[in-house]
Amino acid sequence: MTDPDEPGGRKPPDSPRPVIPNQYSFLWLSAAIFLMVLWLQDQRQPQLQELAYSEFKTAVTNEQVASVTLHNETITGQFTDSGASRFSAEPGSQDGSAGFHTVRPPMDDPALLELLEAYEVTIRAQPSGLPWWQEMIRGFLPWILLLALMFWFWGIAQRRISQGGGPFDYGKSKARLARKETSTTTLDDVAGIESAKREITEIIDFLKSPQKYRALGAEMPKGVLLVGPPGTGKTLLARAIAGEADVPFFSISASEFIEMFVGVGAARVRDMFLTARKEAPALIFIDELDAIGRSRGTGLGGGHDEREQTLNQILTEMDGFEPHENILVLAATNRPDVLDSALLRPGRFDRKITLDRPHKEARAAILKVHARKVPLAEDVNLEQLAARTIGFSGADLKNLVNEAALTAAREDLEEVTAHCFEVARDRIILGEERDAHLSPEEREAVAYHECGHAIMAYYLPKADPLTKITIIPHGMAMGVTEQTPKDDQYTYTESYLKDRIKVMLGGRSAEKIVYGEVSTGAQNDLKEATALVRRMIGQWGMSEKIGPLGLSIGEEHVFLGREMGLPREFSEKMAELIDAEIQAQLLALEKATVEFLTEHREQLEALAQAVLKQETLSSEEIEQVLREVDARKIA
Repeated sequence: MTDPDEPGGRKPPDSPRPVIPNQYSFLWLSAAIFLMVLWLQDQRQPQLQELAYSEFKTAVTNEQVASVTLHNETITGQFTDSGASRFSAEPGSQDGSAGFHTVRPPMDDPALLELLEAYEVTIRAQPSGLPWWQEMIRGFLPWILLLALMFWFWGIAQRRISQGGGPFDYGKSKARLARKETSTTTLDDVAGIESAKREITEIIDFLKSPQKYRALGAEMPKGVLLVGPPGTGKTLLARAIAGEADVPFFSISASEFIEMFVGVGAARVRDMFLTARKEAPALIFIDELDAIGRSRGTGLGGGHDEREQTLNQILTEMDGFEPHENILVLAATNRPDVLDSALLRPGRFDRKITLDRPHKEARAAILKVHARKVPLAEDVNLEQLAARTIGFSGADLKNLVNEAALTAAREDLEEVTAHCFEVARDRIILGEERDAHLSPEEREAVAYHECGHAIMAYYLPKADPLTKITIIPHGMAMGVTEQTPKDDQYTYTESYLKDRIKVMLGGRSAEKIVYGEVSTGAQNDLKEATALVRRMIGQWGMSEKIGPLGLSIGEEHVFLGREMGLPREFSEKMAELIDAEIQAQLLALEKATVEFLTEHREQLEALAQAVLKQETLSSEEIEQVLREVDARKIA
C-alpha cells in the first residue's frame, strides 16, 4: 500500500491501516428515519369500517352518519354515536369503529347529494390527487435513491483509492516501489549466475556513484535485458537488485499495462516514467517484456493496436532520457526472438544478460542456497545430487529441495535423507506414480518395451548411461527408462545423435522381435526420433546425400503471418529428397536396432524377467543382470 505522504513509497510494516469513515452514512440514516415517520403516520390513521354502498345509504336514512368526504368514487365518513355502536370493527371487538369507507358504483347517483342534505349530513370534498406526503415520496424518493446509489459507488471508489486504486486512476502506473530496507532478497540469495551478478553489481555501482564514471566520459546504459529460459532466476535477480540498490526500485509486469480501455497502456507507461524521474536515480523492472514488446507488423496472430501503442510509448520514453537522468530500465523475457527490433537496438536496451540453465558447479551452489534452512541427513551429498540433475533450472532445483522436505514430512522423519531427494527427483523427472491396473499381457509388453530401450542404452558407446528402469506407470507413461548424461553437453556429434535415435527405437524393435508386431506404445518415441532426424538433415547438414544445407526445417514460428511470409528456401524436388532421406535414415537405424537386439536376445529376456519380478531396477541391478548373461555367453 502506498503512503500518501511519500510519493510512490511504501508504508512501513508497523503503520496502522488508515480508516476512512463513511461520510455518507447520514444519508442512509435520514432516509430510514423519513420512511419510519411515514410508516408511523400511516399507523396512526384511524381504522375505517368497510361498508357496502347500499349499507351506507341505509345508515344515512337511519341518521347514523355524521359526515362524509367525497373523493371521486370513494366515500369516507364518520358515524354518529348510534352508528358507531351499530357498526363494529370486527366481531368481538371492544371498541366500535367511528369511521367508515365505501365505494360508489361507477354510474352517477344524482340523488346522493339530496339524500345527504335531507338528513343534514356534513359534506366535504377532498381535492383530487394524492396526499401531500405521498406526493413528496413520489417526487423525491427516486432522486434520493439515485443519490444514495451514486454516493455508494463513490464510497467504493474512495476505499479503492485508499488501497491504491480508484475509478479515475486507469492511467496511473501499477508499478510497485521496493526499497532496500523493505526487501529481504539480496545477491547472496542468488547463486549460479556469477557473470550476471558482476554485470548487475557494476550497474548498481553506477547508480550509487555516477560521478566516477562520468569523469571518464562514460554514460550509464539506458536498458538491460535479462534473457533466459523460464526458471533461470531472472525475477529472483531483479528482487535481489531491489534489495541491494540504494535507489528506488519500481517493478511491474508488462501485462499490467494493458486494460480494456484504449490508451490506458501508454498512459501508464508515461506515468511510470514520470514517477521514476521524480525519484531519480531509480531502477524500473519490467517482467515478461514480450507481453507488450512483440514485433510490430507480424501479420496473422501478432497485431494488437493497444499493445503497439504501449510499445511505442516505451520506445519514446527510453529515447527521452537525458544524460543527467539516472534511470535504468531492467527487463526480463524468455522469448527474445519475438521482441521488436526497435526495442533491442543500442540506446534502448544496451546490454543483454543471458541466464542459461546452470552447470554442475552452479547447480551445487543453488542447492546449497535453497537447503540452508533444511535439516539434511549425513547421507545427503549435494555435489552428487547436482551431478544427477543435469538440465534442471534454478526453479527446478528449488522445487526439488521442497519436494524432498515434503517427502520427509510425509514419512515422519526429522531430517531430509538422500532417499527423500531420490523420491523427489523421480517425482519431478518421471511424474507422479499412478495406479494403472494392467493385464499380465500388457505388463509383459511394457517390460519388453522398456528393456529394449535399456539394452540399447547399455551397450551403445555414445548413449547416455542408464539410471533406472521401471514398469510402474508414472504420469502418462506406462513405463520409464531413465538415462542421465555424464556431463553437461552443449554440442552433439552425429554418432551420439544416431545412438540416441537407436535407443528411442529400441522399445518398438523389442516388441517386433518378441511378438512379431508392434503396438501403440511407441508413439512418442517415433515422434521424437522423426523430429530429431529431420533437424539432423535439414538444419545440421548431417546427410551425405543432401549435403551441408542449413534450412529452416523443423523450426517453430511464433507468428503464423511471419511463417506464411517467409520465402521458399528449397524446391519441390529438394523437399522430396529430404523426405526420402529422412525415411531412409529412420529405416536404416531401425534395421540396425532390430539386428542388435536380435544378437542380444538372451540379455533382453533376462532383463525383462528381472524387471517383471522387481518392477524397478537401478543402474547397479541392471549391470549385474547383464554381466551375468555376458559371462555365461563367454563361458
